[in-house]
Amino acid sequence: MHLVQMFLPLYDTSGQRVHRALFEGVRAELAGHFGGVTAFSRAPATGLWEDDDGDVQRDDVVLVEVMVDHVDHAWWRHYRESLEHRFRQDEVLVRATAVERL
Repeated sequence: MHLVQMFLPLYDTSGQRVHRALFEGVRAELAGHFGGVTAFSRAPATGLWEDDDGDVQRDDVVLVEVMVDHVDHAWWRHYRESLEHRFRQDEVLVRATAVERL
């Protein structure tokens, strides 16, 4: 079993707030495809990182996750690219972690 997490930004690369309908669409797509989804949207997470120039960058993100039995890397690569286009991002972080159900 794997936990797949997507870090979806609240703002696009030009600083414009992402429309709420985009998040709702992602939740509906994932729930339909995988039978469930969890979105942590009430209190956005803040990510900080250092870019190639040494400047600290900041993102406010909503964490969306699904549980899957098998990680289909090709499907997730295509979906990540779709998210990058829709959310107008250079990169959207999508990661998978092996988990054990207790």
